[in-house]
Amino acid sequence: MEGCRGAMQGNVNFDERPFVAIWETTQACDLACIHCRACAQPLRNSQELTTDEAKRLIDDIAAMEVPVFVLTGGDPLKRPDIFELVQYAAKRGVRISLTPSATPLLTRDSIIRLKAAGLVRLAVSLDGPTAAIHDAFRGVPGSYRWTLDAVRWAREIGLPVQINTTITRHNLAMIDDIIRLLETLDITLWSVFFLVPTGRGSGIDLISAEEFEQVFDKLYLTSRRVLFDIKSTEAQHYRRYLLQRRTEQRRNGEQPGQMFPRFPQLSAMPSGMEPSDGIGRAPRGINDGKGFVFVSHTGEVYPSGFLPISGGNVRRESLAEIYRNSPLFRSLRDSKNLEGKCGVCEYREICGGSRSRSYAMTGNLFAEEPCCTYEPKAALQHATGA
Repeated sequence: MEGCRGAMQGNVNFDERPFVAIWETTQACDLACIHCRACAQPLRNSQELTTDEAKRLIDDIAAMEVPVFVLTGGDPLKRPDIFELVQYAAKRGVRISLTPSATPLLTRDSIIRLKAAGLVRLAVSLDGPTAAIHDAFRGVPGSYRWTLDAVRWAREIGLPVQINTTITRHNLAMIDDIIRLLETLDITLWSVFFLVPTGRGSGIDLISAEEFEQVFDKLYLTSRRVLFDIKSTEAQHYRRYLLQRRTEQRRNGEQPGQMFPRFPQLSAMPSGMEPSDGIGRAPRGINDGKGFVFVSHTGEVYPSGFLPISGGNVRRESLAEIYRNSPLFRSLRDSKNLEGKCGVCEYREICGGSRSRSYAMTGNLFAEEPCCTYEPKAALQHATGA
C-alpha cells in the first residue's frame, strides 16, 4: 500500500482522506469520568453499529488508506466482538489503536488477546499522579491501579502504550508530578488533551488562555529530554507555540534537529524515524474535519468527538463520500471561513484554532480560538494603523 506508506510520512491530502479516524465503538462504560465527552453509561445502546456494519466501516478505512484508526468509546471492551473486529482490521491492513477504560474488564488476558488479534498500540488514560487524584477524576476507586497494571502488562508482551491525559483545573498544578510518573512507564506517546466544555466536561472550569501557554512551555521543555513523543489534542495553537520557539532557537544559532528532537514535522529529523508500532506522527495543519474524522457508535460522522455536528451517517453513505463531499467537512477545510483573529493569523494553515472549542463556547464553528493569547501581526497592524 504505497499510498498508505506515503501517508505515514505525512503526505496526506486532507481533501481526500483523514490522517486520523476514530470510531466510538460504544458509549457503554463502567467509569463515570467527570469530563466525559460521551456521557458514558453502563449499558450498550441497541442502535450501535452491528458487527457487519463495523466491518463495512473498516473496509472504508482500508480503501481510503487512513494511516491511524482508533477504536474508542465508552469502553471498547464492552463489545463482545471487539477482538474479532481488531483481527478483521489487521487482516485488511489497517493499523489499530484501542483506548479501553481502566476497569476489571482490562485484564492481562484481554491485552494478550488484543495483541494476538493484531492491535498495534494500547492507549489508556492517566489524569493524576496518585490514585486519589486519578480515581476522583474517573469516578471509580481502583482505576489508577488498573491503569498502571495495563501499562505494565502491555509492555511485558511488547505492545506499545500511549497515555492520554486531559488537562483541566483539577490537575493543572500536578503536571510536573504526572510527567515524573510517565518517565517511569516506558511509553511511546503522551497525548495531552485540552478540555472542550461539552458533555460532562461542560461543568468543569476551563484553564485560561495564559495557562494554555504555560502548559505549552512545560510540554516543549519536557519534549526536549524524554524518550516518548508528546502531542496535543484540541490545542492546535501548540503548533504556533512550537514554531515561535523554533524561530527563537534559530536566532540563538541552534540547528533544527536540536530544537525539536521529538517533533520531526517541525525539525530536520529524518522522516523514516517512526515509532516502533508504525503509527506515524500527524502532519501539520490537522484539525477537526481537516485530516480528522470521528464516527459515533450509531454511525454519525462528526469532525471531532467534541464537535457534535453530523456530516452524514455511514449506514447511508460511505465514510469517504461524507468526509470528502459533505458541506460541513468541506467548509472546515477552507481556512477562508475562519473568523476573528484566527481568520487573519499567519499561522492559520498549520493551526486554525480548535473548531470544537469555538463551537462549544460560542455556538460558531468558525469563531476565533477562545483560549489563545496570540495576537496576529495583521491584527496588530490594523489596530495601530500601520
